[in-house]
Amino acid sequence: MHAQTEIEVRTTGRGLIDVTGEVAGWVAEQGVGTGLLTLFLRHTSASLLIQENADPDVLLDLENFFARLVPDDPALYRHATEGADDMPAHIRAALTQTQLSIPLKAGAPVLGTWQGIYLYEHRTAPHRRRIVLHLIGE
Repeated sequence: MHAQTEIEVRTTGRGLIDVTGEVAGWVAEQGVGTGLLTLFLRHTSASLLIQENADPDVLLDLENFFARLVPDDPALYRHATEGADDMPAHIRAALTQTQLSIPLKAGAPVLGTWQGIYLYEHRTAPHRRRIVLHLIGE
């Protein structure tokens, strides 16, 4: 069995957005017990992460780390077509990922106790992001 959909995530600017509930809800509707879920983000200035969902300080610390690692300093980059955060957003996306594969068991994504699925917006302005979900299973 194959199933595919696309979800839209509206961001409010730079930061991590938990999409676990929306993803798990769609998976449950498909009636698949065992399988593999692939998530693919159709953008070059945002990414997907599996990260801790219990302590919000983890998300803040991640953002603070990336701010030090990839600063919004126009003097550091040639590409600035869409502003000072444009090239840093591309670098952040290159250091993370735009695709995740998650196994399914008993009709649900197999995640650890403290794991959630996040869209990581790397731009400072709000955006509409599209994630393709593709499910293979039985």
